[in-house]
Amino acid sequence: MNSLKFQDRLLGLQDNLLNFAYMLTANREEAKDLLQDTTLKALDNEDKYIDNVNFKGWVFTIMRNIFINNYRRVVRNQTIIDQTEDLYHLNLPQDTTLKALDNEDKYIDNVNFKGWVFTIMRNIFINNYRRVVRNQTIIDQTEDLYHLNLPQDSGFASPEGSFTVKEITTAINSFSEEYRIPFSMHVAGYKYHEIAEKMDLPLGTVKSRIFFARQRLQEMLKDYK
Repeated sequence: MNSLKFQDRLLGLQDNLLNFAYMLTANREEAKDLLQDTTLKALDNEDKYIDNVNFKGWVFTIMRNIFINNYRRVVRNQTIIDQTEDLYHLNLPQDTTLKALDNEDKYIDNVNFKGWVFTIMRNIFINNYRRVVRNQTIIDQTEDLYHLNLPQDSGFASPEGSFTVKEITTAINSFSEEYRIPFSMHVAGYKYHEIAEKMDLPLGTVKSRIFFARQRLQEMLKDYK
């Protein structure tokens, strides 16, 4: 394809590209900026276009990649500034859109599209929330660190459980520090390697301490039945 034909085809896609840009940005001015950036990027990379490749798909991919890169840069900057406790859901709609675009090739036509996207959003929310819970647990240095997230994460306080939180925390409080801290972090959602890193201990030591702490807790709680 010669340069003149390339430019003609690119100009012919401007309306379609603008609509796609607006779908991504939900803002008219930002959509126009994205369209301009995409057009310039396509022109700069004209020599990389291969004739038998779908031209429209090639240009739309350029726009999507520009949007994703710009968005990620903005998110990094905003994340540095924004220190709210609810940070994990601030960018949920945008993160979902990016994740869906990144996994477009994994979508199967006969699968409910709305359900597929909502599942992506739910998984992003869950993963972000768990990360925030872990970070908040690190920050809190109170003596009662071992039971910060116990009711939500341990399962001991479920309606069918036999023990109260007070009984469980009393039992855990009787542990020596070398067992109480890693066990409490494990209950709060930390992975073994994360605990090992935070406590500067070998991975095997962390696993054994948690194992023995769990075993000891089960033995102690038998007395409450």
